[in-house]
Amino acid sequence: MSDHSAAVAEPDVVTEEEQCSDRKPKRQPPYHVILWDDTDHSYDYVISMMKRLFRMPIEKGYQVAKEVDKSGRAICMTTTLELAELKRDQIHAFGKDEQLDRCKGSMTATIEPARG
Repeated sequence: MSDHSAAVAEPDVVTEEEQCSDRKPKRQPPYHVILWDDTDHSYDYVISMMKRLFRMPIEKGYQVAKEVDKSGRAICMTTTLELAELKRDQIHAFGKDEQLDRCKGSMTATIEPARG
């Protein structure tokens, strides 16, 4: 008794999951990390924080310090919501400005949707 198997061609069935993987991933909306001005932090503090948390060169950190001093706020970064929340929390945890005795803690930062 011989076993003759025949290959049967089955129609290509594309699952919904496979269809979704062919599409471009949906981009997350961008968010700004906003640093707010106060009188209890020095330019050196802001420059140091921008360098450590955002890997900004000193010159760019100085521009952020100048902007927050002049305008009352400065955009530090525009990114995904998750990373913006992390960076805001890192600013809040950065600590006080050791150069100013009146300083009691970290600067204030918020996040907001970036408008196109």
